[in-house]
Amino acid sequence: MITLEAYFDYVILPILSISVMLVFIRLFKGPAVVDRVVALDLVITIGIGIITVYSIRSNQEVFLDVAIILALIAFLGTVAFAYYIEKQKDD
Repeated sequence: MITLEAYFDYVILPILSISVMLVFIRLFKGPAVVDRVVALDLVITIGIGIITVYSIRSNQEVFLDVAIILALIAFLGTVAFAYYIEKQKDD
């Protein structure tokens, strides 16, 4: 029987690590600025997932607060960039 800790260590964290590497490729290669912003938002989202897994794994709830604050900052940054792109389109 597989334990939750082993599942985190051997399934979830490797998948998140591979996805971060693939998203970083998109972040550096991205043909448009919008693609890079979406990739940056996805990197932050994956980071939130890693923080959450670590919080569950180490049984420290304070990291969930950090993940929530990071998610709020990422959301506000994405909304601000979308507003900036929309304003540029109007000019």
